[in-house]
Amino acid sequence: MSLYHLESIFKPESIAVIGASEKEGSIGRALMENLRQAEFAGDIYPVNPNYEDLLGYKAYPGLTDVPAAVDLAIIAVPIDKVPGIIEACVDAGVKGTIIISAGGQETGAEGRKLEAQIKKKAEAGGLRIIGPNCMGIICPAENLNASFAAHMPLNGNLAFISQSGAICSAMLDLSLQEKMGFRYFISIGSMLDVDFADLLDYVGNDPQVKSVLLYIESLTNFRKFMSAARAMSRMKPVIIGGFIRNPIGDQYLPSLFQPDEIAAA
Repeated sequence: MSLYHLESIFKPESIAVIGASEKEGSIGRALMENLRQAEFAGDIYPVNPNYEDLLGYKAYPGLTDVPAAVDLAIIAVPIDKVPGIIEACVDAGVKGTIIISAGGQETGAEGRKLEAQIKKKAEAGGLRIIGPNCMGIICPAENLNASFAAHMPLNGNLAFISQSGAICSAMLDLSLQEKMGFRYFISIGSMLDVDFADLLDYVGNDPQVKSVLLYIESLTNFRKFMSAARAMSRMKPVIIGGFIRNPIGDQYLPSLFQPDEIAAA
């Protein structure tokens, strides 16, 4: 699917936060506060049947109760509820989702079964997914902080994509200390749908991106990634870190991406 509907994730005009909350310390509250503090210009719809109003926004009991079209749905509920929510997203015409919820494939057979249900329902409706088990995304140029990160980074021309939430947090702290700016800051999670290759294609087509930094722990499609990385590296620097699992075994890839080096790894 590659670039299909990714604009709905990175340049949405409206966002629904499913699992939004006013509870202090909750992910649902952090998501709402980050969207508000980033001064996102579009419409924000908190979805939670326990509220009529939430942090100054009218709340809705379900996605189908939202009275307008939704481009991006951010999902922060227990993962066993996610298949039904994905079905509701498809019915409502949502094109992009970020699934914050953990408890998928990393928990074993039951988690893999849930992810398979989610993927089947999403693919049937052409719905794109970042996650599950991710921190979210930040696009400073779009005033978009669709994450539960503690900080909003500066605007810049670096695209950062990571599977590790801990690395994301460390990079955000470093970016504030060193005044580093980002065009895209993406926590990719379990890659049920959107993967590194898709995101390399997407950020590579943005002329404002001057370089890309990846932290990789696994690859779902090694050949697809290689094709995207080779194409990207001809235009812009691509730096890779992390311990990468791939079909030919566990390997450390070079920290500075060179197509010939990767092909020979």
